[in-house]
Amino acid sequence: MRIALGVEYDGTAFCGWQSQPQACGVQDALERGLAELSGERVSTACAGRTDAGVHALGQVIHFDTAAVRPLNAWIRGTNALLPAAMSVTWAKPVTEEFHARFSATGRRYVYWLLNRPQRPGLLHNRVGWFHQTLDIEAMRRAAALIVGRHDYSAFRAAECQAKTPWKELRELNISQRGDMLRFEFAADAFLQHMVRNIVGSLVYIGAGRQPFQWLHELLQARDRTRAAPPFSPAGLYLAAVQYDSMWALPPQTDLRAVEDTMLEGAHSQ
Repeated sequence: MRIALGVEYDGTAFCGWQSQPQACGVQDALERGLAELSGERVSTACAGRTDAGVHALGQVIHFDTAAVRPLNAWIRGTNALLPAAMSVTWAKPVTEEFHARFSATGRRYVYWLLNRPQRPGLLHNRVGWFHQTLDIEAMRRAAALIVGRHDYSAFRAAECQAKTPWKELRELNISQRGDMLRFEFAADAFLQHMVRNIVGSLVYIGAGRQPFQWLHELLQARDRTRAAPPFSPAGLYLAAVQYDSMWALPPQTDLRAVEDTMLEGAHSQ
């Protein structure tokens, strides 16, 4: 039987999604819990490999098992065996044709940036931070220049293992609520560090270090060394993964409700 799971986690507690020799990955913790519940070795595949410090609200994984368990056991039973910083939110049997990564039609990331002179307290490790007031309109004008299907080599980590740097960036929206800036990215897929590298370059533009046209120049040059350093992983969330309706997967986490709770915490500082 193949089972798909929805998983959320606080990336601060892990060295990224992928299993590591020191067993510090999200994958390590999840596979240990599933193995204990099923009584057999379990191997998982995910929709998107998040880096160390990056969070997930809508990660999707699948695994194959010969164990027969009530569907709710894959949720509550697994959660009883997982670290406090991660949780299975739903479970659903799927056919062998389903693959968490290759069946996905799109991914959505959100980056939260606290823009005020004082560093975050309650939201430490939950948001990025920049002390200088940013020009939001300049950042929006820049963002509009790189939406579409392009070679995003300028925003690709050197160690990225993607077969091609060509991706379709479908949305890049920037909004503001008080001291919080919200960057929302939607694409068919992302390169390693792509979101954090774009956010870093947008912050350069917002801070007046570069004109808004610079982002398009970077895109055209395809040279990672010319762009800004990657921004902190703390504010980055894998928010949702899209699949064809044929899979009838449960609805994703209500992102706005989570964000409202986070902002209430920020305003109470």
